[in-house]
Amino acid sequence: MKALVQRVKQASVTIDGELYSQIGHGLLVFVGVEKTDEKINADKLADKIVNLRIFEDDSGKMNLSAKDVNGEILVVSQFTLCGDCKKGTRPSFDKSAPLDKAVDLYEYFVIKVKSHGLKTETGKFRAMMDVGLINDGPVTFFIEK
Repeated sequence: MKALVQRVKQASVTIDGELYSQIGHGLLVFVGVEKTDEKINADKLADKIVNLRIFEDDSGKMNLSAKDVNGEILVVSQFTLCGDCKKGTRPSFDKSAPLDKAVDLYEYFVIKVKSHGLKTETGKFRAMMDVGLINDGPVTFFIEK
């Protein structure tokens, strides 16, 4: 599984002009599922993200996690994270998981994130979403598990 994690002051998902979900201070997490991914990948990725120390402490050092700051999390499915752009100018999505597997692992990942007790919102799988955010920093990390 792949995730692009952004520390945000706020983030939201709008679908067809209607607000679908939103969070305040926390993390915007884009998630991509590949063919070889299993639940263990989702477990490790969820644990890594909620415990990742990317929030500043009183000394201004990135020493605190989303759990430490009671951050909110917005999880958005992002099929294109699995795109391979090494050859040519058109991405290949051969490594992407089939739809059923991708939905199952995405939903499982969301449940694992929620199990940490943080407010967790989502996008809508396979929907055309407008994702808005105010990046905090900016602080952005790419994680693979």
